[in-house]
Amino acid sequence: MSTFDATSEVARRPFAGRRARLGDVLLQGVAGTAAAGAVVLLGLIAYKVVEGSRLGLSTFGLGFLGHIGWDPVHNKMGAAVFLFGAAVTSLGALLLATPLALGIALFLTELAPRWIRGPVTALVETLAAIPSVVIGLWGIIVLGPVLRDHVMPALHSTLGFIPLFGTPSPTGTGIFTAIVVLTIMILPIVSSISRELFLGVPSELKEAALGLGTTRWEMVRGVIFPYARGGVAAAMILGLGRAIGEAIAVAQVIGSFDNGISWNLFNGGDTPAAKIANEFTNATTNSEISSLFYLALILLVFSLVVNTFAQIIVRRVARRQGLAAR
Repeated sequence: MSTFDATSEVARRPFAGRRARLGDVLLQGVAGTAAAGAVVLLGLIAYKVVEGSRLGLSTFGLGFLGHIGWDPVHNKMGAAVFLFGAAVTSLGALLLATPLALGIALFLTELAPRWIRGPVTALVETLAAIPSVVIGLWGIIVLGPVLRDHVMPALHSTLGFIPLFGTPSPTGTGIFTAIVVLTIMILPIVSSISRELFLGVPSELKEAALGLGTTRWEMVRGVIFPYARGGVAAAMILGLGRAIGEAIAVAQVIGSFDNGISWNLFNGGDTPAAKIANEFTNATTNSEISSLFYLALILLVFSLVVNTFAQIIVRRVARRQGLAAR
């Protein structure tokens, strides 16, 4: 057995070959109970969501995913509009947040003076601690009017021939405003993870690249990005999951919903999380309540898939780097 394999085996069995002590037994018991509790909690949440959505599943089936419209009076409900809104807002936010996050991470790891790294890092990570309702309120009062008066007209006049940039919203709310708000919310997640990944790049690799005469940008492009690309992809996936699951802030700024799909980013829209937040307490029929649980089930499944996919990427990167270090 190689040294690498032996180390891994010891890491998997930390108390192998040692006499059991009370502290070790208590540690294993407490840690095992906490892990089991997390699994049980997830199982209870999944059970309640599936139980609540059972009527919707039996009534609408998989056709619920492709049906447009939400009419509780005539018992005709579907998730297509909400899934479209979630896809557009989350992917748009990820498209805007990723280059900003990578730029912040590179600045803090490679370019910023040492005295400024700590304060800027703290300020960026503080964004993640701001309640979403506060960000949504700021989006209504401050961001919406700025986008309505300056950004939306400029985009419409320049790119108005593209259906995405049609007539600007008179209120400043809409899908585009939701995209900007979500960009602000996922920026700390992607930038913090990317920063840790960039700090984990061995200094020997960077110094060797610079010693060969490369510029700093060539070193970043040829050493840092390839080394951390798997982890950055996982960070982007986690940011995507965060964007799709956001409810309160999106519900505050995404505007009205007219039971249809519009490609104009300046129009209103809706997402599954925002729909649940807005309608659950006002739902009157069992079918509507079950349909909202159905939306929650879709979000739950997507969250599990996203987190599992991110873990697979992280483990593959760690395995590749571990084999490269042997």
